[in-house]
Amino acid sequence: MTTLTSGTSLRVPHADGTVTTHTARARSYVFDLPFDGTAPVTRSVFAAAHVVANPFTDPADFGSPQSIDWDATLAFRRHVWGLGLGVADAMDTAQRGGGLGWRLARDLIRRSGAEAHSVGGSVAFGAMTDQLEPGQMHSLERIVDAYVEQVGWIGEAGGVPVLMASRHLALAASSSDDYLRVYGDVIRQSPVPVFLHWLGVTFDPSLKGYWGSDDLDIAADTFIALVEANQQKISGAKISLLDAKREVDLRRRLPSGVHMHTGDDFNYAELIAGDEYGHSDALLGAFDALAVPARAALARLDDGDTAGFHQILDPTVALSRHVFATPTSAYKTGIVLLAWLNGHQDHFRMVASAETWRSVPHLAETFVLADAAGALADPELATHRMRQFLEVAGVVQ
Repeated sequence: MTTLTSGTSLRVPHADGTVTTHTARARSYVFDLPFDGTAPVTRSVFAAAHVVANPFTDPADFGSPQSIDWDATLAFRRHVWGLGLGVADAMDTAQRGGGLGWRLARDLIRRSGAEAHSVGGSVAFGAMTDQLEPGQMHSLERIVDAYVEQVGWIGEAGGVPVLMASRHLALAASSSDDYLRVYGDVIRQSPVPVFLHWLGVTFDPSLKGYWGSDDLDIAADTFIALVEANQQKISGAKISLLDAKREVDLRRRLPSGVHMHTGDDFNYAELIAGDEYGHSDALLGAFDALAVPARAALARLDDGDTAGFHQILDPTVALSRHVFATPTSAYKTGIVLLAWLNGHQDHFRMVASAETWRSVPHLAETFVLADAAGALADPELATHRMRQFLEVAGVVQ
């Protein structure tokens, strides 16, 4: 066995079967910048946060409160708030709909809301209909009631409701009018303004035909009609279509006061920078892993230094595109890997064993791209942990 003596070198496998040696770069200066918890001035930014699994939970206990390491989960949220960013919680980055059901999400919302209140952090929570029996047909009235129940719980926790797409509604709706009716009823019953969330089929194929049509131009018209009819109760729109042009088109159609928050983990740098007609704010799963570089880039943007913003954030896009590559729903695995590599948790285990959703070469490339992006807080620690992972996977070091 060959042992590499450098603390930041390791052998990484590739999808073509080859193995090469990679040496990590020095720690990026962005991790040494002083952040005092002040929010960015020119952009509203939320990082969609993951949950930290309890690695010692028996598989039979998945879905129970003991399956979550609550201390580590809340510590990560304090890390994000400490940078001045908002936290978007109980959403797909937290494995909502993929290991985190309503029972656990409700507990997460309660705990995260209390933590946000204690530190003065901004928090938004996903509201959906996952307390209903999955795969079953439910009436539109029952779907409205399910949304309203979750919106009420979120309001009690002090967060902003993000109306996420409902798999039940996708199954039950027969036209765009059904979407307008359901969302309109929920918005009217919400005690606070909400965010609307359009999640594309790349993230969840069961949402095919959402907003009443497979034609995204027609779906966009329905989405805009909903916003225009309820704009006093809608503070933001989160679009996750991985289509920059479509997002820009929608952004320009939004009424004044309704802010576009990009969920495009492929094109966020250009969308946040914006153009002469406007910009997108952000609500991104990618910023879970990139919170520090993102905050540093946003500080440059606040200073009017667009070139400096791009200099920091643009190199992270290749990493994000890799993490969110097909099947995009498996992106959470890369997010949690990076949280482990960056010292935010002590293990690489996930709710519902989602750490197995990506191949070893894919995760090795995640490490390499994170290094190139300047996204490793401690390159020596990250290399050590990645080396451990690869050794267990059978890659001789």
